[in-house]
Amino acid sequence: MKDFDGKVALVTGTTGIGFATARRLAAGGAAIIACGIDRSANAAMEAELEGSGAKALVIGADVSVPDQVRDAVAAGVAKFGGIDIIVNSAAVHPYGTAVSTDFETWNRAMSVNVGSIYLTAHFGIPEMVRRGGGAIVNVASVQGFACQQNVAAYATTKGAIHTLTRALALDHARSGIRVNSVSPGSIRTPILEKAARGENGTDADVESAYKRFGEAHPIGRIGEPEEVAELIAFLCSSKAGFCTGADYKIDGGLTAGIGVK
Repeated sequence: MKDFDGKVALVTGTTGIGFATARRLAAGGAAIIACGIDRSANAAMEAELEGSGAKALVIGADVSVPDQVRDAVAAGVAKFGGIDIIVNSAAVHPYGTAVSTDFETWNRAMSVNVGSIYLTAHFGIPEMVRRGGGAIVNVASVQGFACQQNVAAYATTKGAIHTLTRALALDHARSGIRVNSVSPGSIRTPILEKAARGENGTDADVESAYKRFGEAHPIGRIGEPEEVAELIAFLCSSKAGFCTGADYKIDGGLTAGIGVK
């Protein structure tokens, strides 16, 4: 028997960690409801999951919009019968200080990175309660603990995710719902690729940039989405049955020391 046979997982974000997590949960037997705004990424995920024989429903949705999240949850429940797992991976990563970041950009970061977690909980938790409980994992970041310069909005959202995770865990523990977060360091994702290319999207030597980013981590490299997906899968599984309200760093030792190389 696979570890997620009979389970239904809602995953937000169809690239990077979201894609890797959907793949891992599907390989474990879960039916996947995936939501993303990137049409090409949605199509790629749908093709791969269906090609592997997985049960999947990939929905084009902006997870910061209440009606779209409500409809995605309803469509997934109608197709698969309920929701047991929610993984919130969708994110935007604007650059800027509090002075240089305009209000629209600030609000967009809050709405996508934090608001989407509220929305999947708001519409998804009642469905999880009907199934007798479940697990939620929110993708935060080491930037919620110690941030770089020029990422005021992004770092703020990641700190907020840590707090919202604890609040959800406390509020819904008696319903059999466990809520945790993971805080990755530098992971090979489209967001990191954008950082590697620079804010203007220039044709930088991405692999050289990844190597430079990796050198900041004591383990000496950047992480892979599949490594984060394995941690998320563990937290979603019955093996993590006593884990709730916590954050789990997966950062190659980045936050373990001060200026360690």
